[in-house]
Amino acid sequence: MTEDDRPSTGGARFGDVLADPQFRALWAAQLLSVLGDQVARVALAVLVFTDTGSAGLTALTYALTFLPDLVAGPLLSGIADRAPRRATMVVTDLLRAVLLALMAIPGTPFWVLCLLVVAGQLLAAPFAAARAAILPHVLTGERYVVASAVSGTTYQSGQVLGFALGGPLVALVGVPVALLGDAVTFVLSAVILQLGVTEQRVTTSVEGRAGAGLRDGARIVAGDRRLRALVALACVSAFVVTIEGLAAPYAAALGGGPAAVGLLLAANPLGAALGIVLLARLVPPERRDRLLGPLAVASCVPLIASALDPPLAGVVALWVVSGLACAYQVPANAAFVAAVPDAHRGQAFGLAVTALRVTQGLGVLLAGVLAEATGPATAVAIAGGVGVLVALGCALAWTRARGS
Repeated sequence: MTEDDRPSTGGARFGDVLADPQFRALWAAQLLSVLGDQVARVALAVLVFTDTGSAGLTALTYALTFLPDLVAGPLLSGIADRAPRRATMVVTDLLRAVLLALMAIPGTPFWVLCLLVVAGQLLAAPFAAARAAILPHVLTGERYVVASAVSGTTYQSGQVLGFALGGPLVALVGVPVALLGDAVTFVLSAVILQLGVTEQRVTTSVEGRAGAGLRDGARIVAGDRRLRALVALACVSAFVVTIEGLAAPYAAALGGGPAAVGLLLAANPLGAALGIVLLARLVPPERRDRLLGPLAVASCVPLIASALDPPLAGVVALWVVSGLACAYQVPANAAFVAAVPDAHRGQAFGLAVTALRVTQGLGVLLAGVLAEATGPATAVAIAGGVGVLVALGCALAWTRARGS
């Protein structure tokens, strides 16, 4: 990667990137999809926990939104390095809309619901890889770094709104209507992308694209200490995401209903959205790399206090603080994407997402099993304690990689 390819440290602002019409289209499509997805996640959590009363099965269903990336990340993300990238996003959006509509059919058996969730997540991998690969072409330099922050803020803010409104909305309209609403957001997202984003292919020859396969992406990631350390730091979120998988049983243990589930799910994204804005505005770009390790550790610390059995307001506050520290994921993601050559960007991003999502899924699944034996609060506290230890090791690896 040449020095010209690297993000600059200019003074770009949020307004500068939002002034770009293509980025506005990407941003609007992202916001719609995130809002719909979070409402759907509340609906699924409420549906499964209501039907089964099991924290383990509820966590299992939530984990299914992560585990398919074990296959999809390595095998399907490379589509973004071979097929037109806008077309990849549009087609996967429309296919996911169909799957959500099928989930909304009343009386769908639990096993069929699980298969549909898995299928939807399989399609998410090439979409995410295509979006990550196309963004550096829409905006470059420091504008790209700021665009990543805007995207991160939008994702977290969309989660907050979707989760906070999802509980009351599901209680008001029911699970099937909420799932149909998510399907509509994917259709609207596809329309916005088709009309507002210019088609973009990988900027190499045909021979170069043919080589953009799984082996090349894996070699690039495995052969770079910085990339390996960035992936490891991202995977610390596996301990934090346990709170999402346990939100429904945690709310029930606190005597709350769907609204409490939405509040718990919204807490961490709210903190992350605030943290991203603070990090982008208060910390110069050249200093953000130094904070990745400490913030990864700090993201797990508040979870340990769940062992004290605080009330709902206390749990929400703790999870907001955890989210503030989780803001480190945005500069880590931007650094990773910018460091990978364009010809392999989709595949490398897919491999990184695979590691992230699989560890997150396993974290949620194990936390659900633990919650069955110890209770949700204890399970979250244990996840936080183990997460601190793992994050310390990842932070050390990142420090060494930066100095190499």
